[in-house]
Amino acid sequence: MLRWALVFFIVAIVAGVLGFGGVAGAATEIAKIIFFIFLVLLVISLISGALRGRGPRA
Repeated sequence: MLRWALVFFIVAIVAGVLGFGGVAGAATEIAKIIFFIFLVLLVISLISGALRGRGPRA
């Protein structure tokens, strides 16, 4: 999921450089949404792992 956020961010940068403001804005918003979804899922995963009492695997 983080990879998709990075892809949309790169698309936004390229579109902005080439002058496609609408596409750049849309890609930026999509990248933000995907990134925040990733953060929420990461926090949920960390909390659920801590509640189960299992630490991170080495």
